[in-house]
This record gives sequence, structure tokens and C-alpha cells, in this order.
Amino acid sequence: MRKPQSVKALEELGRVQLSKSFFMREFLYSEISQIEGIPNIPDDPELAIAAGKNLCEKVLEPIQDALGRITIRSAYRSCAVNAKGAEDQNQYNCASNESNYAAHIWDMKDAAGYMGATTCIIVTSFIPYYDRTKDWTALAWWIHDRIDAYTKMTFFPKYAAFNIRWSENPKLSKTIYSYAENPHTRKNKGYLTKEGMDNFTGSHEQFYREFIESINI
Repeated sequence: MRKPQSVKALEELGRVQLSKSFFMREFLYSEISQIEGIPNIPDDPELAIAAGKNLCEKVLEPIQDALGRITIRSAYRSCAVNAKGAEDQNQYNCASNESNYAAHIWDMKDAAGYMGATTCIIVTSFIPYYDRTKDWTALAWWIHDRIDAYTKMTFFPKYAAFNIRWSENPKLSKTIYSYAENPHTRKNKGYLTKEGMDNFTGSHEQFYREFIESINI
């Protein structure tokens, strides 16, 4: 598939089914694209589709099957859109293009030659629990324990939205980082876990048992 140059071609790209629940179109929306007038269209649609399918099938579908509807906040960014977001001292909270290859930029492989994809999502069923407790770690630990294919999560304060990444790079280890305060440690931001930390392995059910009991899926 070539880069779409017409409405019809872009419609066809949007109709590509990435998994049983997700289609390419919902991952192409970008506020930066809308406001700045920069098309958010993959230069390499086939690579973007391949990375997106892995993200959806191996990460998003298992979360949605267990916890209910996922809302996509942001996902794919073209190189031009991401570059605009990163300029002027990171005006739109985007990391550099090089940092986002095989992350938000699905149609570029990382420096080691591996593909990957990132999306920012909200787990709708988690909102009432988060509003009551402000404990985003419950969701983070559930995913860490149950979703083997995720590579990285980064949590934000609003609705406990978070970036979640899939990558085929075997050298990347799971990490959880947050810009929201950890209610257990009162730290404003930092790593919840990563390889080498004492809490990286084992079960973390005690942190999410109340959340799971509170939902009726």
C-alpha cells in the first residue's frame, strides 16, 4: 500500500482492521494535525499497519476483553506531526522523532531496526475507581501482571490516561513511569517499576484486587 494521496485512498487505509475491535482510522486522529494543518498520514502504511496490528492484538484487545471499553486518546503520529509537537522546547509534549521511532511514529523502525507502536488510552471502567482513590497504580500493576506483550507504560493525571507500547525489540524490558503522584509513596513522578527494581517480579494483586472487585464486566 502506498502513502494515501487522495480521500479515497485515505479512507481505504482507515478501513484496515487491525484486530477484532480496532480499525486504523481511530488511531490517525491528532489535535496537532488538526490545529497545525499537517496531515497525519503514514509514509509507510504497510509498516504502520503491521506495528498497529501487533499493538492491538497483543496488548489492547486483552485489556479490553478483561476490563471493558478502551478509549483511544492519541496514537500514530507522522514524522512531520511529531516534529511540530517537539519543536519550541517541546511545545506539544512530544519527544523527538528519533525517540518516537517505533513508538508514536509507527512507520519508522527504531535505531536497532525493530518495529513498534505506542498509543495513549483510557480504560473507561477504571475512571470511577481512580476518581475515588487517585490510585493509578492499581491499573498499572494489573497490566504488568497480566499483559506480557507490553513494553512500556507512562501514566498521566487526567483520567489515569497512559501511553502503552508494544515493541518487537527483545532488548527492551518492561517499565512503568508516571507523571501522576503515586498515592503509596507520595512521589510526584518517577518509575513505579523497571527491571532491576525489587518490585519488578512476582504478583502485585494486592494493589488491584479492590479495583477488580469493584467492576462488573
